[in-house]
Amino acid sequence: MEFVNTFWALVPPIVAIVLALITKETYSSLFIGILVGALFVSGFSPVGTLDAMITKGFTPAISDNAGIFMFLVILGIMVALVNSTGAAAAFGKWAARHVKSRAGTLFATFVLGVLIFIDDYFNCLTVGSVMRPLTDNQKVSRAKLAYIIDATAAPVCMIAPVSSWAAAVSGVAEKLDSGISGIQLFIQAIPFNFYSLLTFVFVIGMIVMGFDYGPMAKSELEALKGNLGSLGNDEEVESTKATLWDMLIPIIVLIIMCIIGLMYVGGFWDPESGVAGDFVGAFGNTDAFVGLPWGSLVALVFTIIYLICRGITSFKDAMACAVKGFNAMVPAILILTFAVSLKNMTGLLGAATYVEGVMKAASAGLFSMLPAIIFIVACLLAFATGTSWGTFGILIPIVLPIFKVGDPLLMIGISACLAGAVCGDHCSPISDTTIMASAGANCNHIEHVQTQLPYAVTVALISFVNFIIAGFVKNAWICLPIGVVMTIVVLFILRATVGKRTSVAAEK
Repeated sequence: MEFVNTFWALVPPIVAIVLALITKETYSSLFIGILVGALFVSGFSPVGTLDAMITKGFTPAISDNAGIFMFLVILGIMVALVNSTGAAAAFGKWAARHVKSRAGTLFATFVLGVLIFIDDYFNCLTVGSVMRPLTDNQKVSRAKLAYIIDATAAPVCMIAPVSSWAAAVSGVAEKLDSGISGIQLFIQAIPFNFYSLLTFVFVIGMIVMGFDYGPMAKSELEALKGNLGSLGNDEEVESTKATLWDMLIPIIVLIIMCIIGLMYVGGFWDPESGVAGDFVGAFGNTDAFVGLPWGSLVALVFTIIYLICRGITSFKDAMACAVKGFNAMVPAILILTFAVSLKNMTGLLGAATYVEGVMKAASAGLFSMLPAIIFIVACLLAFATGTSWGTFGILIPIVLPIFKVGDPLLMIGISACLAGAVCGDHCSPISDTTIMASAGANCNHIEHVQTQLPYAVTVALISFVNFIIAGFVKNAWICLPIGVVMTIVVLFILRATVGKRTSVAAEK
């Protein structure tokens, strides 16, 4: 098949992305992208196309992600529970008494996003459900909430040694004969992960300076008029019995049980696992698609019993929340199914082989420029496929043999791969994390993508320059401060040119 292992492998996701941005309709755009991929896979055979879509696209997408779907539904039920009991409203009232400004609200959202570093899906939905009442009270647009969720979820997971992302990266690296353990490789690469680290600087800088630019500025100004950009179905019920702790205790239990679930699945308590008693080793050996549903199911049962015992809900009302929670997650599950099906098509078309050829051709040029080239390739691949994990899964085995163990460029190259994966993931409308951020903020998915894109591209350009510098300097503690200074300077320039002071408008 002439389409396999060529640039044509990236055409289906490109078609889906272009259509999504033009039509602002996600489902049909993804479906057409899957259809184009299936046509390429089958050689334009009608029966073969249908067979490829069902047996190689949708069916594996559903079966392989059943654990994550279960996790999403459970989180949806828990969100419905805390909303229907009035616990979310109680938290919103408490937060409103203590956080009295837009900047404080945005910073609180950022801090909570950084603290929930276990998993990006968990981060997106938890931060969204907890902070929506507060951001709505301060007339922060849902698009801005989705951006801050997205800007903390994947980046913090990519620099947290105890996270599902660290487990995924170390798992890929462990399968290779690189002479270095996967988790050690992950930790050593953290200081060079410029995109993740500089995204934090960028978000904090924008909050402190109180401005926005591009489509985000328009969304924020509309929010100040009362048009928050909500999709609806997120109303809260006030209850005189519900308190702040009725919101916090279920979330704290959820976090603890998800950590225990990830440790259990990773073999922390299994004498035959080889990592018994080893906390980091268990996380490196875990499966988030099993551990997160394991922990969240226990937390859900606890939450139902707790809220019933507190007398703020009945068993019948709690069961009704199961339907509400599932319905709330249907759009996210549907988009995720389509996105993974599209990724399956690119896999069948040999996207990995094509990218490997591009990388090897690039490595024959300027060696010190290679980290910057790796960053760009990772960005483009993650943007086209919509998956960070798939991107570093493809690129790490390619990058590791290029550099010698002990060469500082090895860590910089791996970091460029991971940073580019997060960056492309942020920019892509078919990214699962981007989809989860939209679901967490309960906002229009395409609006989130369009408002976030200029911000992600700005940090990407700064990171690209930093990776060029790092390729020659090879010292994170010199390069990282340079990147921070560049980010702050760019923010001042943006505020003085295209920025709109939304904080000033809010005060008026």
